[in-house]
Amino acid sequence: MTFDADCIFCKIIKGEIPSFRILEDGSTLAFMDINPGNAGHALVIPKYHTPDFLEAPEDWLSATMVTAQKVARAVEKTLEPHGINIVVAHGAGAAQSVFHLHVHVLPRAEGDDLRLNWGLVPGDMDAIGELAERIKANMGVL
Repeated sequence: MTFDADCIFCKIIKGEIPSFRILEDGSTLAFMDINPGNAGHALVIPKYHTPDFLEAPEDWLSATMVTAQKVARAVEKTLEPHGINIVVAHGAGAAQSVFHLHVHVLPRAEGDDLRLNWGLVPGDMDAIGELAERIKANMGVL
């Protein structure tokens, strides 16, 4: 496994920093966020240091998302929240603060006012269609 000696999540994986672990397997670790948006807010990380979503090897990304689903199911059963956000921030501009891939499992309460969602404002369909074509053109080159 690859670790970064300066990464807080790598230190949590190795047990150098305490955490409230809720699920662990050979590839992933899930633990409670100590700065929760709401009660039950958990983080899921691969046991492989990869700085972000785009650099993560597919097998580690897949394992991380499967674990996130298991955690979300347990949170749903435990808390019966109004909803659950599954969030991955990619890069500083998206408010990624720890540069080790992590998935937030964030239970939502009705009226909690967490600023994660954006308003539903219809977009320009021509511009959306044009952008879709540009993105599709890059799908095969990655």
